[in-house]
Amino acid sequence: MEAGNILAWTLQFETDIPKDIDDILIDGEQPIAAYRTLRDSAIFTDKRMIIRDSQGMTGKKVEMYSLPYSSIHMWSTENAAGMFDMNAEVELWTKVGHIKVNLGKKVDIRRFDRLIAEAVL
Repeated sequence: MEAGNILAWTLQFETDIPKDIDDILIDGEQPIAAYRTLRDSAIFTDKRMIIRDSQGMTGKKVEMYSLPYSSIHMWSTENAAGMFDMNAEVELWTKVGHIKVNLGKKVDIRRFDRLIAEAVL
């Protein structure tokens, strides 16, 4: 499957790790951090990044994306580090294509960058 540029999310702020995440973790996998979008969430574990994408008017249908860190070949982070910069951008080049993650002004881009670096390197 080639994802191309079709995958993009905007993470607004860091939040508590959802309690129901344990249902999809494998034995020994540990959640590290979680971020909220408008309707969805992204959870970083010690093995992968999980994106919950609520769909439809009610949001009851949920699509889950699981990105093992081993599939990330390269990443970049970009921000203006100024008071007028409303968000930052992270791009991931993976085995299936290019993924874009926008970070809201409440997300610490350096912490986010370290999460990826610690998992991939």
